[in-house]
Amino acid sequence: MAFLNSINVSASGLTAEKLRMDVISRNIANINTTRTADGTPYRRQVVVFQEEERHMPFSDYLNDASRNLIGLGVKVKCIKEDKTPFKSVYDPGHPDADENGYVKMPNVDIMTEMVNMISASRAYEANVTAINSTKSMAIKALEIGRG
Repeated sequence: MAFLNSINVSASGLTAEKLRMDVISRNIANINTTRTADGTPYRRQVVVFQEEERHMPFSDYLNDASRNLIGLGVKVKCIKEDKTPFKSVYDPGHPDADENGYVKMPNVDIMTEMVNMISASRAYEANVTAINSTKSMAIKALEIGRG
């Protein structure tokens, strides 16, 4: 049934956006972490999304050309580290300060993370709304069949 496909697409979006919010939360939580297990400051992480791919032969795509191809949703391709440079802050009393008194701080910007969190939250809400709309349409269709 086609309405189940749209629910699956929205559900994949919910899962992906939840992971995105988790990664953003981790970035915010580590905004002042100057030393990780490998001895460097925390490096900001970014979630990379990718469209779910159909695994079918090219000839099947040609046969489906006259019909609408329904997407399969989204998946998380990977979580990458942001390679922007660390911030240097003058704090000679900090235990991680170098010989000049500068501490390398994580490359996390709170404003960027908050904007990304709002964006992820809105995308999550949009997927919930799409699921509820699909569910409502299915219920209305069943009511038409009854009477």
